[in-house]
Amino acid sequence: MAEGVFLNMLKEKKLTGQWEVDSAALGSWHVGNGPDSRTMKTLEKHGLIDYKHRARTLCDEDYTKYDVIFGMDDDNMSELAERKPKKSTTRLEMLGEYDPEGERVIRDPYYDTRGDMSGFEKVYEQCVRCCKAFLDKS
Repeated sequence: MAEGVFLNMLKEKKLTGQWEVDSAALGSWHVGNGPDSRTMKTLEKHGLIDYKHRARTLCDEDYTKYDVIFGMDDDNMSELAERKPKKSTTRLEMLGEYDPEGERVIRDPYYDTRGDMSGFEKVYEQCVRCCKAFLDKS
């Protein structure tokens, strides 16, 4: 969801050509799949109707290809740091550190009750705040 939100912000600010944005997972269980239908419903509810993505896993090359790799929680950050190759040039940052409301952790709502969209809405709101603050600082 964060990727979709950030890409949309770049598009609105006419900055898409200045950034390369991608999303990757730490685990391989969803490789090749599109976003969760609840993610897509949430994005569409907020007017983001053109987001497309296929899940892939993080690879060593990502640590030199991208300036920043974001994690969403402390476990993500620990695993990102453990996997970081010696020749890495990227900064590892927690996206929630940019939240002006101080909510550091962006919780994964994947396992929420199937009909409950509140977790996805909360993640959307956090991503908007954090991505905006990051972009404003960049």
